[in-house]
This record gives sequence, structure tokens and C-alpha cells, in this order.
Amino acid sequence: MTSTTTRPVLSKDGGTDNRPGLLLGVVLAAQFMALLDVFIVNVAAPTIRVELSASGAALQLVIAGYTIAYAVLLITGARLGALVGHRRMYLGGLALFTASSLACGLAAGTGQLIAFRLAQGAGAALMIPQVLSLIQREFAGERRAKALSAYSAVLATGAAAGQVVGGILVSADLFGTGWRPVFLVNVPIGITLLVLGARVLPRDARTGATRARALDLPGLVLLAGAVSLLTVPLVLGQEQDWPLWSWLSLGGSLVLLALFGAYESRLARRGGAPLIAPRVLRLPGMGRAVLWIAVSMGVNAGFLFTLTLHLQGGLGHSALRAGLTFGPAAVVFGTVGLTWRRWPARLHRALIPGGFLLAAAGALGVGGLLADGGTGGWGLYPALGALGAGISLAFSPALTGALATVRPEDAADASGLLATVTQLGQLIGVAAFGTLFLAAADGSGAQNSADALRTTMIALAVAALAGAVAGPWRRAR
Repeated sequence: MTSTTTRPVLSKDGGTDNRPGLLLGVVLAAQFMALLDVFIVNVAAPTIRVELSASGAALQLVIAGYTIAYAVLLITGARLGALVGHRRMYLGGLALFTASSLACGLAAGTGQLIAFRLAQGAGAALMIPQVLSLIQREFAGERRAKALSAYSAVLATGAAAGQVVGGILVSADLFGTGWRPVFLVNVPIGITLLVLGARVLPRDARTGATRARALDLPGLVLLAGAVSLLTVPLVLGQEQDWPLWSWLSLGGSLVLLALFGAYESRLARRGGAPLIAPRVLRLPGMGRAVLWIAVSMGVNAGFLFTLTLHLQGGLGHSALRAGLTFGPAAVVFGTVGLTWRRWPARLHRALIPGGFLLAAAGALGVGGLLADGGTGGWGLYPALGALGAGISLAFSPALTGALATVRPEDAADASGLLATVTQLGQLIGVAAFGTLFLAAADGSGAQNSADALRTTMIALAVAALAGAVAGPWRRAR
């Protein structure tokens, strides 16, 4: 697709309904809702534990089950979208997500809640890859770049908003329902998006090329196994003090990943249809973009997680106050993500390394301002803003650049790959920097927590600096 205009969107009756803004709003609202559910349950966890008498392990699975299913099935969701249609998979995944959200809100025990959280994650995994695929297929030129910038902004605001909205809903205790509104809030939103999506999403057209790319079941099994063995210890290992099984699982994930790579290469040489088209992996700059996306999302997730631990555990802030603290970083992240394309073209080449450098400076600033065990004063907000701006400058151009040369027929492969890298980057960031923070916080109290936070922020700055020197960036088209 080379035109700089959008393709006409088909209305329900088959006519044209050229409302690209509404289409983008519908798919990004679903993206926002799915991201919200990664974080919104964290602040409800104490209430869930008391009301359902949940054990520590069960509570971990309530929180982590969604993320595990989501990460494991993302590539599968992308491939199914290419096979049966992005519209069908988006609406089907949204319906599953909405129904399982209702079931979570009505769950009578932890076993039911864990099962429904897994179903929620599966629904998100079927739905979310279609967002990037639809953007890639329905937008072109400058409009695609703007749509991708909006996508990047949603990723940031969804993380911070999850903690804020969760804090508000749990604190309000609507009609004495305690934690249940953190799930039930998805139901009216999901129903609205289903109605709008049925009207504005373009109808799926099954081409011969699409039918020819059969579902690579052996590849799916190998990749799902590798991601499962990687994801489960990253999510649960930290709380269990990294037992032996977690290290064996991580090692097993590398073995399965190597087997997956060997199998996919052999399948491609035989003329088969591998899970991810090799030409996508060979696109100029794709490897560097994947690295930049993983590092930027790892730094972002590590920052959100460890600062939340410090604010709520070390300083004793409420969930709502802690969530609002992230407001400047989220607002700046979103604003920069939406506007960087308008900046002078001569600056674009330096955006990614400059963004990582700015993020490193912001992390060092946050760690220094909170080092005395206090709240950091007003100076904390510029530091948080710098961190948010830096991560946005590293992530948004990298994502746009990665998708700039992807052909529409490869949109599903690229969407699944980049969505999975984004999710795994966040998981690794939480596991690595969260473990560092908890290990450094030797004892209780604001000062011990502040010392641990300073150490963690230095590590985040080092990771950001590593991203800055990862290689030159070619300006997104």
C-alpha cells in the first residue's frame, strides 16, 4: 500500500463509511482496556485476598494469570487474525475479554477467578494483535505514522491509568462490592466497543494468499512452550525467592526457542508457511528496533513497578496517590508520542539515542530526589516528565521505524512479533528491576526503601544508556 490516504472503511451494510478516526478510536480503546487490566488488579489485590481468603500463591495467579495467557498467545492471535480475518478475531477476542471480565467480577472463589483471568488474557491475546494489523492495513503514509504515535501513547497512559482507576474503584467500594468493579468496569465499555466495532471495522476479505498460509501448529506449540517457560518464572519466581524450578524453566525456554528457530528455518527452506515470515525478521533495522522496543518497555515497566513499591510500601502512600504520582510521566509520554513526527526532520535521526539519554537522566533524577526518604518535592515532577519523554522518544520512533517497510500481507507477522516483544520487555523489566529493588531493600522503613530505589534507578539509567549505544537509527518513513 503506497497511497497516503486511508482505505475506505466498510459499513455494516457493505457500503463505504470512511471514518478512520472512529476506527482508530475503537481499536485503541480496546488496547487501552486490555492494558488497564494488567495493572488495575495490583491495587485491588489486598482486598481480594481478604474477601476471598486467597493464599499468597492463589493471589499471584489471580494477578499473573492474565499476563501469562496474554504473553503466550499473542503470536497465535496474530496468526489467527491473518487466517480468519482481523475483524473477526478482534470482535471475537473482545467478546471473550468482556464476558470473562463479567465472570471475574462475579467469581465466588479464587479458583474461579484464576480461571476467568486466564480467559481474560486469552481474549486480550486474540484481540490486541489485530490493532497493529488494522492500523498497518487501513492507514498509510502520514496517517499511519500518526496512528502509530497514538498507539504508543495509549501504551503509556494505560499503565499509569490502571493504578489510578484501580485505586479509585477500590476506594469507592461501590454498593459494597469491594474489588469487583475493577473487572465489571470492562463490561459496559466492551459492549459499546463491540457495537461500534461491528459498524466501523472493515469486513475481512479472504485472499488466496491468506488461505495458503496454513496455521503452523508445530511452530505454535514450540513457541508457546518457550514463552510459557520464560513467562511463568518471570511472573512468579520473584515472589517465591527464585526457586530451582524457575531457573530450570528459564533454561528450558532457551532450548525450546532454539528448537523453534531451527524448525522455522527448515520449514521456510522447504517452502512452507512459518509462523513468522523470515522476510519480516530480515527487514532493514527490524533487529535493532526489536532491541530498542524491548529495552524501552523494560525500563518503563521497571520504573513503574519499583517506584510503586517505594511510594506505597516505603512512603505509605495510598494506591490512588501513588497512581497520581505517575501522571506527569504518562502525560508527557503520550504528548511526545503524538507529536514527535512534527518535529524538524533533522532531529529525527537522534530521537532514539537522545530519548534513551533523557530517560537515563530522568531515572537518576528520580533516584536522587527521593534518596533522603522524602517525597522529592516539586522537583520530582520534571524528573518524572523527563523519564516519560525519554522512554516515549525511544519507543515511538522505534515502533514506527520497524513497521515502515512492512508490507500489508506481513502485517500480522510484524504485529504479533512486536506485541510479544513489548509484553516480554515489560515482564523482564518487572522481574529484573523488581528483584533488584526487593533485594536492596534490606529491612523496612522509608530510608531503606529510598536506598533501594536509588540503586534501582541507577540500574535503569544503565539499561537506558545501553539502549542509546545499541546502534544508529534510520529515520522512520
